[in-house]
Amino acid sequence: MALPVYASPLERLWHYTYLVICALILLFLIAPIIIVIPLSFNAEPYFTFTEKMLHFDPSGYSMRWYDKLVTFGMQNPEAERGAAFWWDFWHNATWMQVTKNSIIIGVCATLLSAGLGTVAALGLTRPEMPFRKQITAVLISPMIVPIIISATGMFFFYSGQWLPIISLSGGVHMEWGRLAGTYAGIILAHAALGIPFVIITVTATLSGFDQSLVRAAASLGANPRTAFFRVVMPLILPGVVSGGLFAFVTSFDEVVAVLFIANHDQQTIPRQMWNGIREQISPAILAVATILVVISIALLATVELLRRRSERLRGLSPR
Repeated sequence: MALPVYASPLERLWHYTYLVICALILLFLIAPIIIVIPLSFNAEPYFTFTEKMLHFDPSGYSMRWYDKLVTFGMQNPEAERGAAFWWDFWHNATWMQVTKNSIIIGVCATLLSAGLGTVAALGLTRPEMPFRKQITAVLISPMIVPIIISATGMFFFYSGQWLPIISLSGGVHMEWGRLAGTYAGIILAHAALGIPFVIITVTATLSGFDQSLVRAAASLGANPRTAFFRVVMPLILPGVVSGGLFAFVTSFDEVVAVLFIANHDQQTIPRQMWNGIREQISPAILAVATILVVISIALLATVELLRRRSERLRGLSPR
């Protein structure tokens, strides 16, 4: 907001003081993230700035740690970078495997979170829904309860022998077993953590929804299913996608639940980073962190674009 020309000297002083305070708070919040990016290009195996880096000597910077992400865990990392090298990278590189696990788990958990969260939000926004506040509090409790408590409860629950799961051995069939140590258990755990984000975003979108549109569709002969997919869903879709993106980021970043539920061979990116910090401290972790920062910025930009589109569709902002 621009400062008006008629502002008094005291108002001008407060305006610039306010801007300085906001800038300092922003710097405090993003400084730990910004500092990681140049350190990921360190030519030396250190987590601090070297003399060459501080003097902007080109020899102090290197892409070696990004290359380490590619070659770590490969059977023949020194091979010529042709088709055989990239085949080895796709099937054996450690960071490639954990990335595939994170994407598969994240996408499945996001789809499950988006579906269940949207249905819950639709029900909670109906005025005839009994105990709406109490049910909402229960559904968003994973955002409030410390993750260590949720992960512990999930571990004991998923470790029970009485849970029905789908087995693919000898054909698809149901059998009794444990969800702990399975990809299904990890996906369900991440979905439970992501559903509150979908509920909040979709509920916020539905708060400004004009219910007369549904009644107009019904008066024109549309049944409830057609009215939902032709009228309601296109208008709340930005909120659903925004909630899904938050759920995906939550799954992609989650490490505590994975430590409790997953087996040793079910590594994700955060768990691999955790293992790297504990077992083999390497600046390659900083390279991974930089890549994740770039991905997070892209997702946040997408969420902001969807928010603005949702406001335009609901007439809350000019086109």
